[in-house]
Amino acid sequence: MLLPCEVAVKSLLPPVRAALAKQLMTKHGLKQMEAAKLLGVSQPAISLYNKKMRGKALDLEKDKVIKRLIEGLADSLAKGGLSHEDFTLKFCEICKVARGKGLLCDMHKVLDPTFRIEKCGLCMSPSLKCP
Repeated sequence: MLLPCEVAVKSLLPPVRAALAKQLMTKHGLKQMEAAKLLGVSQPAISLYNKKMRGKALDLEKDKVIKRLIEGLADSLAKGGLSHEDFTLKFCEICKVARGKGLLCDMHKVLDPTFRIEKCGLCMSPSLKCP
């Protein structure tokens, strides 16, 4: 039995990082090494994101709300001065929105064949409180 956060780590975290890296390099002109440092990953990881060899489980570009949240986080990272706490809260907001829209349900089923989408509403529940 996988928890929603485990599914998010496996299927949402890499695409969000890939989208952030793309924004940092295209919109803000950062080099791979600079983007890697801001995101807390290696330069080779950024290269794999760019080549679409990592972070391709979900296409986040299609969702305007998530795209806007990612662009805002990239802007904040590029400007500097974003605390670890603020980064975490903004990242968690992206995750919360994606889960609330049901974007992880199909991936949850793939990762855990015993998972029953039709009997679950946890991620879309208003009582779900994330940081």
